[in-house]
Amino acid sequence: MPDPASPVRPYAVTGGRTAPRVKLAMEALVSSATAEQREFSHITPEYQAISQLCRQVRSVAEVSALLRIPLGVVRVLIADMAAEGLVRVHQPQLDAGRPDVNLLERVLSGLRRL
Repeated sequence: MPDPASPVRPYAVTGGRTAPRVKLAMEALVSSATAEQREFSHITPEYQAISQLCRQVRSVAEVSALLRIPLGVVRVLIADMAAEGLVRVHQPQLDAGRPDVNLLERVLSGLRRL
């Protein structure tokens, strides 16, 4: 997990990028796509923390809150990780502009756990 006292600015870990490669809803669910025993020596501490945290399905907003990393930074990191196959992203499906009730219940449940 990133050290809150670290002198590294949050956007430095994204190379200064503020927008993810793909649009990523804050309620999108993220799950780790890596095996638990995988060697993490070649990936960043932020990737490691996200991968470990997402062994349980979490929303993008939960990842941001639990790791205390700004939402914009987390969106960029998760989008990059998804492109590398490190996480799976389950975007909400809107039905005639209305969110899925099951998704909202899962997000609410996750927020209550915080």
